[in-house]
Amino acid sequence: MAASFFSDFGLMWYLEELKKEEFRKFKEHLKQLTSHLELKPIPWAEVKKASREELANLLIKHYEEQQAWNVTLRIFQKMDRKDLCVKVTRERTGYTKTYQDHAKKKFSHLWSSKSVTDIHRYFHQEVKQEECDHLDRLFASKETGKQPRTVVIQGAQGIGKTTLLMKLMWAWSDSRIYRDRFLYAFYFCCREMRELPVVSLADLICREWPDPAAPVTEIMSQPERLLFIIDSFEQLEADVNQPDSDLCGDWKERRPVQVVLSSLLRKKMLPEASLLVAVKPTCPKELRDRVAISEIYEPRGFDESDRLVYFCCFFQDPKRAMEAFSLVRESQQLFALCQIPLLCWLLCTALKQEMQKGKDLAVTCQSTTSVYASFIFNLFTPEDATGPTEQSQCQLKGLCALAAEGMWTDTFEFGDEDLRRHGIADADIPALLGTKVLLKFGERASSYTFIHMCIQEFCAAMFYLLKSHLDHPHPAVRSVEELLVNNFKKARRPHWIFLGCFLIGLLNKKEQEKLNGFFGFQLSQEIKQQFEQCLKSLGEQGDLQGQVDALAIFYCLFEMQEPAFVRQAVNLLQEGSFHIVDNSDLVVSAYCLKYCSSLRKLSFSIQNVFKKEDTHSSVSDYSLICWHHICSVFTTNGYLREVQVQDSTLSEPAFVTWCNQLRHPSCRLQKLGINNVSFSGKSSHLFEVLFHQPDLKYLSLTLTKLSRDDVKSLCDALNSPAGNIEELALVSCELSPVDCEVFAFVLTKNKKLKYLNVSCNHIDEGVRHLCEALCHPDTVLTYLMLAYCHLSEQCWEYFSEMLLRNSSLRHVDLGANILKDEGLKTLCKALKHPDCRLDSLCLVKCFITAAGCEDLALVLISNQNLKNLEIGCNEIGDVGVKLLCAALKHPDCHVEVLGLEDCALTGACCKDLASVLTSSKTLQQLNLTLNALDHGGVVVLCQALRHPECALRVLGLKKADFGEETQALLMAEEERNPKLTIVDHL
Repeated sequence: MAASFFSDFGLMWYLEELKKEEFRKFKEHLKQLTSHLELKPIPWAEVKKASREELANLLIKHYEEQQAWNVTLRIFQKMDRKDLCVKVTRERTGYTKTYQDHAKKKFSHLWSSKSVTDIHRYFHQEVKQEECDHLDRLFASKETGKQPRTVVIQGAQGIGKTTLLMKLMWAWSDSRIYRDRFLYAFYFCCREMRELPVVSLADLICREWPDPAAPVTEIMSQPERLLFIIDSFEQLEADVNQPDSDLCGDWKERRPVQVVLSSLLRKKMLPEASLLVAVKPTCPKELRDRVAISEIYEPRGFDESDRLVYFCCFFQDPKRAMEAFSLVRESQQLFALCQIPLLCWLLCTALKQEMQKGKDLAVTCQSTTSVYASFIFNLFTPEDATGPTEQSQCQLKGLCALAAEGMWTDTFEFGDEDLRRHGIADADIPALLGTKVLLKFGERASSYTFIHMCIQEFCAAMFYLLKSHLDHPHPAVRSVEELLVNNFKKARRPHWIFLGCFLIGLLNKKEQEKLNGFFGFQLSQEIKQQFEQCLKSLGEQGDLQGQVDALAIFYCLFEMQEPAFVRQAVNLLQEGSFHIVDNSDLVVSAYCLKYCSSLRKLSFSIQNVFKKEDTHSSVSDYSLICWHHICSVFTTNGYLREVQVQDSTLSEPAFVTWCNQLRHPSCRLQKLGINNVSFSGKSSHLFEVLFHQPDLKYLSLTLTKLSRDDVKSLCDALNSPAGNIEELALVSCELSPVDCEVFAFVLTKNKKLKYLNVSCNHIDEGVRHLCEALCHPDTVLTYLMLAYCHLSEQCWEYFSEMLLRNSSLRHVDLGANILKDEGLKTLCKALKHPDCRLDSLCLVKCFITAAGCEDLALVLISNQNLKNLEIGCNEIGDVGVKLLCAALKHPDCHVEVLGLEDCALTGACCKDLASVLTSSKTLQQLNLTLNALDHGGVVVLCQALRHPECALRVLGLKKADFGEETQALLMAEEERNPKLTIVDHL
């Protein structure tokens, strides 16, 4: 029997295979058998109440392992559970122990041999108990029984995903984790496997086995006790979206390795097995969509204590270690960099190089760019030399050209031919590998990669200071202007993280001196002007500004560290939109915004910064200082008129700081949006702003929970003579019917509030109070939004009366309420009356049918004020549209905008719609998206659009929903009629 069998793999596993009645019989057999074999009996009271796990522990505690085995096996035989006897006998052959010993040696060697950071020298190879507990929990089944689980580990390159997997394999091979779960754990590295010819899963297992004769049949006999670990899944370039018919269910069948692993992931093959998949930096969408993921885990990398340990071990001299660590700790950017072990090594290497040359570390730590520049230039400068050799200059230039090509072509693995194309000869490769800037990639001899994506980005940025993109041999490499615009877009290339920062950071005077000193000639000075021109163009193109991530621009300016240029650059922007997700973002935003004086609109969110209310640490104090710099833009920027803050959490001190700046006399905001912001229930500070800001006209508190006291305070502020709010949005604020009474008072007293949006609140009966207030002759409200307000049947009578008596309302939105045809009939009585002044009505998703269109048709003819009618998402069908079209053609109908999206229409209604298009003198916008119109129907519509009397200017139809012939017809119609626009959605 294999040594420590039960302690290694757990008798509990076999006891869990027994049904409830079988488990009871097992206990009875145990009672009889111990007496028969003259073994010391286990107290029956303990046995009787024991769970499966407890009974397994009792057996191991009271008997030698051999005795425990004999007893258990004999009971299984008596119970005629031959299957369990066979499974346990197979394990007794020692295959698992043999494989564990092999895995332990293999991963011990990998731990030390494949670590560029020499992490194995500074941290214990053994897995800590808390790490074991966490790894164990990854595959702790949330359901009863032994359900297979698929766990995804995601994180940035170098964060420690592979290290975690090595630790997992080490801990499993040492029986410290998964003792009762997995007999075998197989590690597959995708970057080493993707060049394999067709293989079977059996072949992949044989590759991991210590000798050619792997007992694959024995291994596969219990698939529920197998764990497959797939590292660097994105390297495989597998298509997990392929149809089920292309997958493989037979573990002996040879297929491309991508198909084999996709079949495992999609549970076509061995659905009982568990999987652990490592990807970077985010779980691919296709993986999330097609694979049943049990959990996504993100490794944390080095915490603060790990970083300190690493510095101390790396520098060895405690004084030097603390000097370097203290400087790095002061920089949010550099300290955050050290969370990734590989980049922590890079940073320490750069600082140690500078120390040895007697350089001032404070200068090196001024920016991330400075650290990378020092790292690269020192590696390419021979030891004890005053400068680089001509050969090392050429090698670095070649790497820079190679890196630029890779960034534009999304290539991160390069062959010998790629290197030669950029002037890197075969004889240069050993030297480049010696610098560790370039590493061998996988098992292939002629495949290389940059040690980290950041190094490739840095070298790519340097290329633009050495040469023009026109000098690059690859046509994909574009200009500086195109690089910057791509880098600043919110939807930028996923791998472009630091590229723009490095490019602009290298324009710093000290970095220019390093570059000039290394290459021996004056570098291009045009990039600064190109950067400036890029920002100017972004500032002038209003439609493009919404696509720009201002934080990406801020990071570039922060790297440059030239206040005069930062001030000049940020003032070229008129709009800023960004998300602060950590302290680094906060510092960078504060640095740039304090120089800003020309922004018109600012939109941002802040998370993970102000987590604790009463933290008085130097870190939190510094965060508040940075936050003050951000908020001060409200008072120092005389052009700022609109601020939107969303999805944010602010501590009380941060919230008070913000409100104080908003109340300042120099603040000239006109629009303030506070959407989904948690501010510790201190809303009174915010509402005081309304007493002090005469310019503030618009306030949104969407998704902000308001208490009864909050509502009262807000209404007091609205009724104050000093308040000038004209538009108020309180969407999803958890308002109640009681709150409507307070707002009703505002509506009767306030002569400035024109727009009120209380959608997505459960106010129901409270509408009565609002309607009564709106019947008051002094009310001035023009727009009322009540979508998703859970309004009940009795509300429609209140509305009907209000519409007859109110003279100010012009637009009402009642969308997504249960109106139905009966409620619509009640509303239409008022809408048809000549005293009704309403000109815009939204009844989207109100459960209206074709029957309700009879009443609407009468409204269209009798109410000449009504210009806009939105009735999308109601199943009115072709019959309902026919009724409406008859009214729309009437000379007394003045409707200009009609929304009929998702109304269960077919091509049969197009003839009626076409007759409206050729006769209506007012209809300018028609939305027909999300309806099942056919090609014939679209042909009829296009014929009507060509009619000389057709006044339509905007048609809602999603071209992609139609076939090629119909799409061509619609595009041709747009070309023919320059005044017509066909859009996907309205």
